[in-house]
Amino acid sequence: MPEGNCTALTEFILLGFTDRPEVEIPLFGLFLLIYGTTLVGNVCLVVLVRLNAHLHTPMYYFLSNLSFLDLSCSSAIAPKMLVNLLSQHKAISSLGCGMQMFLLAASIDAECLVLAAMAYDRYVAVCHPLLYPVAMSHGTCTSLVAGAFLSGALTSLVHTSLTFSLRFCGSGRIDHFFCDIPALLELPRSDTRLNRALLVTLCGLIQTSTFLSIALSYTCILSTLSRIQVTDSRHKAFHTCSSHLTAVGLFYGSLLFTYLKPSSNHSPLGTDKAVSALYTLVFPMLNPLIYSLRNKEVKDALRRTLERRVFSQGFLRVRFQGETQ
Repeated sequence: MPEGNCTALTEFILLGFTDRPEVEIPLFGLFLLIYGTTLVGNVCLVVLVRLNAHLHTPMYYFLSNLSFLDLSCSSAIAPKMLVNLLSQHKAISSLGCGMQMFLLAASIDAECLVLAAMAYDRYVAVCHPLLYPVAMSHGTCTSLVAGAFLSGALTSLVHTSLTFSLRFCGSGRIDHFFCDIPALLELPRSDTRLNRALLVTLCGLIQTSTFLSIALSYTCILSTLSRIQVTDSRHKAFHTCSSHLTAVGLFYGSLLFTYLKPSSNHSPLGTDKAVSALYTLVFPMLNPLIYSLRNKEVKDALRRTLERRVFSQGFLRVRFQGETQ
C-alpha cells in the first residue's frame, strides 16, 4: 500500500498471547494472581522501608525505588492485558498505546540504572567501607535515583515520539499483549531504519553499560572477598550480594534478548511474548520476594511492623472496653 493512501489509525488491536478463547480464562486467572502478588509485595516493601528507621540506608533506599519502578512497569501492562483477556474487542487507543509505551520504556531504563546504583553501593560497602558514609551520602543517593528517573523519561520520550511520528497503515493489529516498540515498528509502511537504529543505540547504551558496570562492580567485590580471612564476614557479604545478582540475572537476561537481538533474527512469536512477560510481569513480582525471603533485616522489619500493629489494635480494644464499662 502506498504511504499516501494510508489512513491514520486511531486505535490498535492487541492480539495477546493466544487466539484460543478456551485458554484466555486460565491465563486471566494466572496473570491476575501475578499482578496481585506484584502489587502487595512491592507496596509492602516500600511501606516497610518507609516505616522502619533502621532500613533508612542507601541499599534499602534504592530497593524501595526499585519496587516503585516494578509497580510502574507492571501497572503499565497488566490492567489492559487483563481486560483484553475477557474482551472480544481487544483494542487500545493510540493515546493509550503511547502512554503504555512511554511508561514501560521509562520504567525499564530507570530500573537498569537503579540496579547499577545498587551494585555500586555494594562495591563501596565491601571494597571501601571506610569511605562508605561519604561516597554514599544522602545527596549522592538522591542524585543517582533522580538521574535514573530523568534518563529513563528522556530516552522513553525519544522512542515514543519517533515511533508515533510514523504513519501506520492497515488493520493496526499488533501481535503482542502490549504496545512494545519492536512490535509497533513492524506496522508502518514508512522507513523505520532511524527508529530501529535509535532503539539499538539507546537501549544498548543504557542496558549494556549498566550491565558492564554491574559486572565490573561484582568482579571487584569477589576479588576483595577472596582476600577476607574471616569466614563470617565473607559469608555475610556473599549473602547480601546474592539477592542483587539473582535479580540482575533474571532482569537482564530477558531484557537483552528482547531489545538487542539482531532484527534479522526472527525468533518464534510465542518465545518473544514469553520473554517479554518475564521482565514486564514476572520479574516485578519476584523482586520483593527475592529481597525479602533472603534478607533477615527485611523479615525482622516485617515482623516488628506486624507486632506493633497487633499490639496497637489490642491496646485500643482493651482501652475501648474499659471506657464502655
